[in-house]
Amino acid sequence: MTDRRAELAESLEELEARIAAACRAAGRAREEVRLIAVTKTFPAEDAALLADLGVTDVGENRDQEAGPKAAEVARLRPEAALRWHMVGRLQRNKARSVVRWAHEVQSVDSPRLADALAKAMRAAKDAGEREGVLDVLIQASIDDDPERGGCPLEELPALAERVTHMGELRLRGLMAVAPLEADPAAAFERLAVAAERLRKDHPNATAVSAGMSHDLEQAIAHGSTCVRVGTALLGSRGLASP
Repeated sequence: MTDRRAELAESLEELEARIAAACRAAGRAREEVRLIAVTKTFPAEDAALLADLGVTDVGENRDQEAGPKAAEVARLRPEAALRWHMVGRLQRNKARSVVRWAHEVQSVDSPRLADALAKAMRAAKDAGEREGVLDVLIQASIDDDPERGGCPLEELPALAERVTHMGELRLRGLMAVAPLEADPAAAFERLAVAAERLRKDHPNATAVSAGMSHDLEQAIAHGSTCVRVGTALLGSRGLASP
């Protein structure tokens, strides 16, 4: 076992213990919470090693890094059935590129971005680059800070309706990032209320993506079904992928 594989295995074991403990404290089953390993700035080799260790979901923040990385991991581990998630803010002009590698986009925060992704999916299908639909989560703003992205809570119902009427997209739920300077539990409580309201009109939109290395316990306590973890798994900083 390589030193890096051993390091990742140890971090993954510790992370799994944290998630399991948080689930027990919340009276939930471990299977209710999916782990996305966020590999931004880390090389494709790390994602390949995580696949060897049983990780099935990988998240990226930047399209220009993610596309080549996903292709390299497919070359390194052709048998690995990884699901790739776009978890960072996304510009509309990147939609065509993103749909080539992403199985899911968690950062849809405007009607214009949803339209761009649907258009990109149609073009990708016409070009024979992919099939089916693109899973999407609406990024909700739970701190009312426009600089951090996210759809204002009062605009969520309209955006959700728009997404569900696009045949190329499938609404899976909500995503949010808690503000660093505030109590994450309070922010996640706001998200839980918004998610419950969304499910009343869209019963299949059950995903709640919330919680990272520093606040995953609070997120799980408030109903998160997906945690996005980078630092606690891969370390504080990696080298940029080629």
